[in-house]
Amino acid sequence: RWIKFEEKVEDGGERWSTPHVPALPLHSLFQLRTCLQKGVMLLDLDATSFKEIIDKALSGQIEEAELQPALRERLAALLLLQPHHQTTKSLLQLLAELGLSPCKGRKPGCSIRHPPVASTLGQPEPRTQLSKTPLREQLRNRFQKKVPPGAEAAHVAVGEAEFLEKPFTAFIRLRRGVSLGSLAEVSLPSRFLFILLGPPRAKAYKEVGRAMATLLTDELFQRVARQAEHREDLITGIEAFLDEVIVLPPGKWDPSARIPPPSRLPSLRRRTAMDPLDQQPYGNGAMTAAGDRASPGHPCSGEELERTGRLFGGLLRDIQRKAPWYGSDFSDALHPQCLSAVLYIYLATVTNAITFGGMLGDATANMQGVLESFLGTAFAGFIFCLFSGQPLTILSSTGPVLVFERLLFSFSQDHSLDYLEFRLWIGLWVAFFGVVLVATEASHLVRYFTRFTEEGFCALISLIFIYDSLKKMLSLADAFPINWQYRLDNVTSYSCTCNLSSPGRRVRGWGGPKVSMCDPTSPPALFLQPPTTLAGLSRTQCLNRGGHLLGTSCQYVPDVTLISFLLFGGTFLSCTALKHFRSSRYFPVGVRKLVSDFAVILAILASCVIDAVLGLETPKLLVPSELKPTNPARGWIVFPFGANPWWVCLVSAVPAVLVTILIFMDQQITAVILNRREYKLQKGAGFHLDLLCVSLLMVVTSVTGLPWYVSATVISLAHMESLRKESATSAPGEHPEFLGIREQRLTGLAVFILMGVSIFMAPVLKHIPMPVLYGVFLHMGVAALNSIQLMDRVRLLLMPAKHQPDLAYLRHVPLRRVHLFTVIQLLCLALLWVLKSTMAAIIFPVMV
Repeated sequence: RWIKFEEKVEDGGERWSTPHVPALPLHSLFQLRTCLQKGVMLLDLDATSFKEIIDKALSGQIEEAELQPALRERLAALLLLQPHHQTTKSLLQLLAELGLSPCKGRKPGCSIRHPPVASTLGQPEPRTQLSKTPLREQLRNRFQKKVPPGAEAAHVAVGEAEFLEKPFTAFIRLRRGVSLGSLAEVSLPSRFLFILLGPPRAKAYKEVGRAMATLLTDELFQRVARQAEHREDLITGIEAFLDEVIVLPPGKWDPSARIPPPSRLPSLRRRTAMDPLDQQPYGNGAMTAAGDRASPGHPCSGEELERTGRLFGGLLRDIQRKAPWYGSDFSDALHPQCLSAVLYIYLATVTNAITFGGMLGDATANMQGVLESFLGTAFAGFIFCLFSGQPLTILSSTGPVLVFERLLFSFSQDHSLDYLEFRLWIGLWVAFFGVVLVATEASHLVRYFTRFTEEGFCALISLIFIYDSLKKMLSLADAFPINWQYRLDNVTSYSCTCNLSSPGRRVRGWGGPKVSMCDPTSPPALFLQPPTTLAGLSRTQCLNRGGHLLGTSCQYVPDVTLISFLLFGGTFLSCTALKHFRSSRYFPVGVRKLVSDFAVILAILASCVIDAVLGLETPKLLVPSELKPTNPARGWIVFPFGANPWWVCLVSAVPAVLVTILIFMDQQITAVILNRREYKLQKGAGFHLDLLCVSLLMVVTSVTGLPWYVSATVISLAHMESLRKESATSAPGEHPEFLGIREQRLTGLAVFILMGVSIFMAPVLKHIPMPVLYGVFLHMGVAALNSIQLMDRVRLLLMPAKHQPDLAYLRHVPLRRVHLFTVIQLLCLALLWVLKSTMAAIIFPVMV
């Protein structure tokens, strides 16, 4: 049987083989061409049953005086026999048969299944007539799930008949698809039939039948077969097929070896460059994406980035483009995959808000803290997802903005200015400049962003995520120090004593570690029993009675650091492994997709369960539980006048220019990356509308003293990847086809609604260990870093030439030029990293 690749029934008739690329003898194609030239050919035949088709085919042969009337009935009886199909069984059915039937193979008394009629008709053991209606096993065949909707069947019947003196050949094309009863393995309408019967002649007939079946799986020959009006048209189609056939020398290749299906299929456009009928890409999504990655960096060449020459012309186009899709932006989210995306992005956004909120609090004396970060993220993200042109974008605080806030706070302190009022005027100026950029259609400049810039920016943000996650984990060694002075010979001195404040109550040798935070694996014989009056005394009771703990092991908690790193690494590896579970060989397709969609959530839940079972005091997620400003000296509204001199409102325009450049570059580069052709987005982009939303949100967040927000590259890419759509049905051996992204607004809205109510979810969220969320951060950074071409070229630097993959650009660009380009890109990336880490980070967007 064939859909795209060939499958054979293995010896013994127990199972179908793995899908493989058909390998045809070249001679069989020439024989097939001869058969079509001399045999019966019926095009656009009107028939409703297989018997009627056979009668008309045999009648046509009789008219040509090539078949004696006496042989007609015998030939028709042979063709109308019921074929014995090899059904596809589930694992449970196979196990049941294994237990009930110990007789296997070719032993006496065991039934041997033969390939279906699509493969051979050489030994028709069953003598029953072909059923006119589908059989029950046809309707229940599990192989039906692999057949794409709208598919039609083609039947190839070949075999030997001793009563024939000359071969009988017929190629039949029905005018419309007709169900031919129990002829096919699964119940499908049939369109093409090829019959070849003749006197015994070795393996010639089988190979000709395989050649015909392989031709019918080729998309170009299918077009020829559907549109052919004469015999010569089919012959021309075979000639075109032969022009593309690749011949393998017999001495260099084993013909019995099965070629596995390729991971990527060639684009049909390469074979039909001048064919106007070809409008759809062919092959899996990886090949299409690879072709797009070789294209220029700008996302599209349509009207999205063209100037209209009118004020707000681009903005009006964005609104007109997105308005018809607004209703579907909610209905398209009704899918279980969106639930996994909401939970995944919510946890990532919560972690990011806490991280940046804590750093903002340190940089601004708690004028902005974790609570302000929560509220600002929830409000700004919700409004952006509701009205923006690309709702898949996730807003968040960014590193360059944090550096500017730190510099601005220091400047305000040094010059006795009110920080929040000064910041308010800067935010108002930034909003004004942003509206001016939208009005003048400045977003059209993103068409000049090259892949060099995009990859450098994306790599920098990804490395920041990886660096911050590792830095946070290494800081645990300070919060939970490891006793580096531990010596095995001095194990007897590792104890913790309770020293009560009252004279004479000093108790030494108390086994405090056994009750508090010492190593529970220490031998009990090493501890002296405390006095009976203090037998139940715990660490808390000792401190409550005015005592204090003495000993090197009192503050020694090595298990916390160890289990934190185990949770961190385990979460990262689990996320990566479960994401790749989609392409594994275990379990049905539906289970693999479900596990892959919920990979991050499953990894987090597993890590939380392990942490709860061990019961160690690992650092947990801390969420604000009260709705009040972090710094009690400030309110929720910042007034523009009163605290600073009047000229501050004018001077604020100078730093606002730098912030505007920062916001514009950060927002638009992220938008370009998200709207690239490789994601196959159907609803269009909205560069001007997105920039307007970010600019107007600057007004609200500045007035309320909340952090400033812009598109977060890594989290937005993770959001896109969690909403990938792939074909539900794919041929055996074929990778699922990438169909695009599930474009909608509901996941983003749900994420930011959950952010808003997180303040009231503190009792639940406090059980999530921070190392687990840092592991998710690391996974997001690594996934985003691996998605860019830069990493492929970095690997080439360390790879010998004979082991380098067959990449498209390596065929056309000298390797030394590729390495030079990579080295320059790495040097620029290092310069950006150094710049980001210094006080000069405020000019970061200019350097980009």
